[in-house]
Amino acid sequence: MATVPGQLIWEIVRKNNSFLVKEFGNNTQSVQFSKEPNNLYNLNSYKHSGLANKKTVTIQADVKNNAVVIATTKTNKQNKPAALLHKSILKREFRRMAKAVSNQVGDNYYRPDLKSAALAKLSVVHRSLKVAKSGPKKKNKQA
Repeated sequence: MATVPGQLIWEIVRKNNSFLVKEFGNNTQSVQFSKEPNNLYNLNSYKHSGLANKKTVTIQADVKNNAVVIATTKTNKQNKPAALLHKSILKREFRRMAKAVSNQVGDNYYRPDLKSAALAKLSVVHRSLKVAKSGPKKKNKQA
């Protein structure tokens, strides 16, 4: 079975798909967002599209294990959706997770153009996993 080129898929789904969200601004300008999986910035563009690109990156929170999951697509499994993603679970401190994401996305020549977007998403997801300390707030005692 032949695979369809990503550029052709993008031309088909660019203006109309089920993940598209259109926001209208103050003037006649409109911004298009996308809720599709494997889209780091949630922008409706070919560069960030999870539908049109063969190589995509996803960073999600695993709340149950208090960890971060980074998933990359396998390019040779495009016709098998169950085996499409390669998932890695990161549970260490932030610097080691950032180094792992940087190595996996940028330094291995997987998608070096998404390196900064992946690190920004990792920062947001890691910050969301932090639990606020419970209990009364301590008052500053001054004499």
